[in-house]
Amino acid sequence: MSLPCSDQSIRPRKMQSASLPRGVEAVRCWCGDVCKVKEVTDFSDWLGMKFFMCANYESDPPESISAYVRPPSPPPLCMYYRWIDTEMPDWAVTEIRERGCRAWASLDLEERREKAEAEEKAEQKKEWEDYCVEQRAFIDEMIRKNQEEKLRLEEVYRQREQAREAERERKREMARAVKAAQEAGDGKGKYPRWTQ
Repeated sequence: MSLPCSDQSIRPRKMQSASLPRGVEAVRCWCGDVCKVKEVTDFSDWLGMKFFMCANYESDPPESISAYVRPPSPPPLCMYYRWIDTEMPDWAVTEIRERGCRAWASLDLEERREKAEAEEKAEQKKEWEDYCVEQRAFIDEMIRKNQEEKLRLEEVYRQREQAREAERERKREMARAVKAAQEAGDGKGKYPRWTQ
């Protein structure tokens, strides 16, 4: 068992009540009262180690408002504490090792998940870019075909208009010829000479 420690910077902050180990006698703190035994629950280099600490509080502990919300305890009166264990118990060493393995496994899993997400995003981006290229090519092809169809229709309409205009001109010429023949006729018959 170690000597009383006054270095409060390394005094455990997270702890729980524990039983006095077999073969260890209770000690008194600087207040003169019997110390209480605590066990470190903080995930640190002292996990599972037991120590003595002052049983008196600097002030009255606050009352708990519910079973789930427990206010922090006030500091001990004389800040006395003494380590009972000089090294971590085997279960604590195993727990730290297992937590470390779980942490590394979790980190590796997270890295693989992030890598898979990045690859999936890259694949989705590539698929989107390919789709955009295909759509652009499809739209360009449709524009080209529409332009060709427009030019073809314009040519068809132009030819039809020319044919209609030529037909109109032919009919105008025929009407002028009939009119001229009628005016030049002697008017003797019932019908114009060109119809007899």
